Amino acid sequence: MWLADGTWEACVDAARGQEGEITLLYVVDNDTMAALSGSAGLLGRNSPTQAGDVLAEAGEAVLTAAERRLGRECGRAMRWGRPEREVVAACADVDVLVVARDGDRLVVGPRSLGHATRFVVDHAPCSVLLVWP
Repeated sequence: MWLADGTWEACVDAARGQEGEITLLYVVDNDTMAALSGSAGLLGRNSPTQAGDVLAEAGEAVLTAAERRLGRECGRAMRWGRPEREVVAACADVDVLVVARDGDRLVVGPRSLGHATRFVVDHAPCSVLLVWP
């Protein structure tokens, strides 16, 4: 299950009824880390390590909240990189990926998927359960 900020709750709710092992996946976007670090970063003069620590803590908080909401034991994974690429790579040995729409929620169709989610839906090597947030 791909846990993205703002939509992860819907994924967890949809996965509650699924049988088998569940793994929660959170991806820290390298572009976000770059925007937060360096002399012109959003957090001031921070090193990439400091920005990475902030994002890792945020990811752990999402993973913990999702596990609590799921209400059962599950695997947890955090990856770093381009989210769409990392999610597809993480799905190499899974049966079903649960992912939420993240685009324009007022429109049904292609615009209801953001760029990364569209890539994942198009390239996932497994079945995809696509849910509305």
